Amino acid sequence: MNKIKTLDQALDNIKDGMTIAVGGFLGVGTPEKLIDAVIAKGVKNITLVCNDTAFPDKGIGKWVVNKNVSKVIISHIGTNPETGRQMNAGELEVELVPQGTLAERVRAAGAGLGGILTPTGIGTIVEQGKQKMTIDGKDYLLELPLKADIALIKGSIVDKKGNVYYNKATRNFNTLMATAADLVIIEAEKLVEVGEIDPTDVMTPSIFVDIIVE
Repeated sequence: MNKIKTLDQALDNIKDGMTIAVGGFLGVGTPEKLIDAVIAKGVKNITLVCNDTAFPDKGIGKWVVNKNVSKVIISHIGTNPETGRQMNAGELEVELVPQGTLAERVRAAGAGLGGILTPTGIGTIVEQGKQKMTIDGKDYLLELPLKADIALIKGSIVDKKGNVYYNKATRNFNTLMATAADLVIIEAEKLVEVGEIDPTDVMTPSIFVDIIVE
């Protein structure tokens, strides 16, 4: 199956109201071409799962500014003042999740787990509305898996089958997001033939990738 599609073909899969997971950390390793294309298409009411909302002019911060997003599930918003402004104005729902917990919830979805147990958040507002369990005398919160309809990720080198190598810190949340969505679209910085990536360098196997956009 040919996974290589045009940008327009990839965008046909992205609809209003979807939950979309996006790789990246403060814009590093974020698929900027796909981000801009979603803005151009005018997709609305997105529930966004990502580490942060980057900056107003970079990464998925641009989605916030353009009001493509109605809810974010995220670990921090401090680098994008517009996220905080919309949250305080009641224009944007923000679910803040401790960063490690966010990563583990996404990982749990990718691994087919029913949730994770973590002591993080015990005794704080994080535990509100969540099931608490005591194991060997220690309290834990049950955090549920976090799965998306679509994941948008970026690979430094991608082969035509969909095997992915990420350069240095661009790996960040991309590997996790690739496992925890019904459809995965990857923006390839460099597209190569199958076999050109050393198997030991493959960080996301092709089985997780559905669509490649060069």
